[in-house]
Amino acid sequence: MLVVSALIVAALAALLHVYIWVMESITWRQPETWKRFGVKDQDAADAVQPMAFNQGFYNLFLAIEVGFGIVLAASAPVAGRALVYFGLASMLAAAVVLITRGAKYRRAAITQGTLPLIALVLLLLV
Repeated sequence: MLVVSALIVAALAALLHVYIWVMESITWRQPETWKRFGVKDQDAADAVQPMAFNQGFYNLFLAIEVGFGIVLAASAPVAGRALVYFGLASMLAAAVVLITRGAKYRRAAITQGTLPLIALVLLLLV
């Protein structure tokens, strides 16, 4: 049962990263999106749009890795878990890097890192 709980939390972490990808790569030019990231005006949003677009795809690739690992875990548990562990660890590491950038990034880092941390702890308890 603990494995199932861990994989559900891992799936939620992956879904969160898909949502971040949507914001950074698809809806970035909408003011309600770039304001969430602390961007002050449309000119600044346009200037960092290529970087946001690229960053969004990093988040998508992490989500795909974890999602593929979850699916693979049913037929190849060792390989599937390895992908899940690595994807979650990468998500958590990105949150740690973000929090080192200053207090204004604390909320985003906690949002980005909490689900991967919980899933990793649950997986380590199995």
